Amino acid sequence: MITEITAQQLNAERFINEKAEEIKSIVGDGWAINALSGGVDSSTVTLLGHRALGDRLKTVFIENGLMRSGEAEQVTGFFHDLGVRVEVIDAREEFFAALKGVTDPEAKREAITQTFYREVFGRLVRESGAKHLLQGTILTDIDETVAGIKRQHNVFEQLGIDPQQAFGYKIIEPLIQLRKDGVRKVGQALGLPEALFNRIPFPGPALAARVIGEATPDRIEAVRKATEVVERLLAGCGAFQYMAILHEDRVTGMREGQRDFGQQIEVRCWDSVDARTATPTRLSFDTLDQLGQEIIAAVPGVVSVTYNISSKPPSTIEAV
Repeated sequence: MITEITAQQLNAERFINEKAEEIKSIVGDGWAINALSGGVDSSTVTLLGHRALGDRLKTVFIENGLMRSGEAEQVTGFFHDLGVRVEVIDAREEFFAALKGVTDPEAKREAITQTFYREVFGRLVRESGAKHLLQGTILTDIDETVAGIKRQHNVFEQLGIDPQQAFGYKIIEPLIQLRKDGVRKVGQALGLPEALFNRIPFPGPALAARVIGEATPDRIEAVRKATEVVERLLAGCGAFQYMAILHEDRVTGMREGQRDFGQQIEVRCWDSVDARTATPTRLSFDTLDQLGQEIIAAVPGVVSVTYNISSKPPSTIEAV
């Protein structure tokens, strides 16, 4: 049973000191490795790990082909300024090979999990000599996985999976008692810039969680372009999270007076505190109209843009 520490209860400095000592104790004189995606959780655990281990933590950014535009450059630049060296690992071919032909949501998540932890990280751990993987699993990840809402790619022990046996290394999860609002407080206390600790959440399976059906390079590129528009236009709206979803079915549209069977993008924008529940943000019609026009202009083949108006529950924040 995991004891939750709410954001209201959290003493960030004490939490940081206690978790840094725990990490030191677990790793001992050895090495650890962690993957930085640029999200709030991974950014926070990266700085916490470096506070504990210094140069004995190797930080990598896995370029899986599923990230937002310019993500690797932006994230490594942020952490260069914080004095943390980040090595970029190109694993695009491995991830797209694992996703080829896969359409079921849980099968996609499992393909990403196995590629990440067994193939890519298994290799990196062997090469680095690290015995531990440090990662930013939070309590909401555990709750949703155990409840069967969706399999979060970073949850193992709660499903009876021993990472040491399955992948060959142990996993350290210092943020597991926190939810997103608590993680933000810890990130701020560690010295993350606001552009990182207040960043909107981004899923572990990355843009593959925003493509309904097969996540091919072309379909990922389509949702990537739509994501650029959504994040630019909604950046100042104060919402908890916002995103673009690429649907699988083609829909009827018109171009130049002719019928055109095209693609459909769904926009989601959420008000929430900790992601356990969420309600759609009441965006103005002018904003929705601008989103529709700019997405259709930016993404070839898109003929329809919709806005999700269902709350969580019964909806979920991500589509896949």
